[in-house]
Amino acid sequence: MAKNWQESTVVYGTEDLLTSLCNSVTRVLSVATQCEIHYSGMVQRITKTCLKPDIGCFVLFDGGFSGLVVLNFSAQTAMELYESYMLNMGMPKCDLASVHTSDEVSNIMGELMNQIVGDFTGKVRRELQTHITQNQPKMLVLNKQVVLSVDTHLDKPEARRVTFYTGRNNIFYLELAIDRTEFIKLHDFEANEVPDPDELIAQTNSKLADAAPAPEVDEHAELLKSLGM
Repeated sequence: MAKNWQESTVVYGTEDLLTSLCNSVTRVLSVATQCEIHYSGMVQRITKTCLKPDIGCFVLFDGGFSGLVVLNFSAQTAMELYESYMLNMGMPKCDLASVHTSDEVSNIMGELMNQIVGDFTGKVRRELQTHITQNQPKMLVLNKQVVLSVDTHLDKPEARRVTFYTGRNNIFYLELAIDRTEFIKLHDFEANEVPDPDELIAQTNSKLADAAPAPEVDEHAELLKSLGM
């Protein structure tokens, strides 16, 4: 007896997209820092995404579906990831920034987030056979308790928050907001090869080496202003 079409279809929904994104976070950060990164087996449903102290970073993406990715780091978490990454690159500890408010820390965290979302968008192309583009990550260093809500203009938004843990048990949070969507597999296909994580990090190092000087204070103020702060 033939199976019902609805019983045999593979549906890829919000939680599947979230899992794929979480795996990109652990994949890129683990290779970049050579530290164990893992995330909670529980996910929170939230009503909005926010940037929170001490460092908040966000990326918008659009195309096959639209959404927003936010990473919120405490000062301790940001410094652990920054120091581990730089030491893994062979930088002497004495040459590293000592505070999370340093432009160098923000640049490194922003570039790592760029690689995370780049890894995720690559998997979307291979596994879902659709295309999404990302903007340049925006990083904000917040020295006070300011919760910043970012409006993504989604028609039927779904938002999730996941807790991540570093090798030293410091915590950071990923928040994802996307339009409610489902991908239904119509026929079997072979996904393209997955890029080498070491190659992703090599690309990161190359971008950092060629990076322009950090933005001036007035550009930072303009970003805050554009976000309603």
